[in-house]
Amino acid sequence: MTPLMHGFVWGLVIATVLVTIAVLSIWFERKFSARMQSRLGPTLVGPAGILQLVADALKMMQKEDLIPEKADSILFRLAPPFTVLFTLSVAAVIPFSENVLAADLDIGVLFMLAVGGLVVFPVWIAGWSSNNKYALLGAMRAVAQGIAYEIPLVLSAMVPVVLAQSMRFSDIISVQAETHWFVIWPLGPGLIAFVIFFICSLAEANRIPFDIPEAESELVAGVTTEYAGMRFGLLQMAEYLHTLIASAVAAAIFFGGWDGPFAPGLHWMVLKTLALFFTIFWIRWSLVRFRSDQLMALCWKYLLPLSLLLVMVAALFVHYCGVGA
Repeated sequence: MTPLMHGFVWGLVIATVLVTIAVLSIWFERKFSARMQSRLGPTLVGPAGILQLVADALKMMQKEDLIPEKADSILFRLAPPFTVLFTLSVAAVIPFSENVLAADLDIGVLFMLAVGGLVVFPVWIAGWSSNNKYALLGAMRAVAQGIAYEIPLVLSAMVPVVLAQSMRFSDIISVQAETHWFVIWPLGPGLIAFVIFFICSLAEANRIPFDIPEAESELVAGVTTEYAGMRFGLLQMAEYLHTLIASAVAAAIFFGGWDGPFAPGLHWMVLKTLALFFTIFWIRWSLVRFRSDQLMALCWKYLLPLSLLLVMVAALFVHYCGVGA
């Protein structure tokens, strides 16, 4: 199999699996949050309400595809699929095992950060093209939040890169397999870098407690205010895909990826990714939203200088200890 065909086949398989998990996670989150709040969640449609997903999908497909009269119809239509496309593109460089990956790029981490940062563009386009002031305000908040938290996200991701002396995901995982997972080694900087990366991932995905683009005081749904049917569904699915892929990235660069006791392999990467993914649900249903000023203060006053310090500490550690691929 040629490298091009290998990348196409595994890319299609990985994208299909990720979309399937993202869709199932919608049902899981409803059941999970219900149990946290002493409720039952979906119960009537299928066993344990699992077919509620089918009912929701049929409902969205039957809804009229409305476009505001003075909206930019072309950009309005393009925003939802591009949001999903940019989000899924990041998964192309994530190795789920030594063989299960679409592209093992030398600049895999840089590709992940660059393409992941493009998601703010379709989000802004969705808000601006809707010709709705509340959607535009939601888009402005989302872009400001995404750009701000992208900086400490990049710096925290550089800690594993500096420790492994490589931007290739497979090299970073191999160094962790030979030494220790970066989340616990070197103890302190690695753990703090993971916490910052995890927090910034939540902020970029607009997940509570960083869900300020959707303002409850305005009684609207941020950039999705004017969207209906499957276009609304795509924007919602992109949020779940973003958190799922961010969990996979964190599992790879901080938790050793497919490395694990007894039998390293795909199963360890899947377990670590899902564990982080479910932790995001737990956080969402345990905390409340930050105010806009609190959110920005957390980023610029604390996360940014701390992440800069961690990169310097990692560089000094490598200089004196000689760690790397």
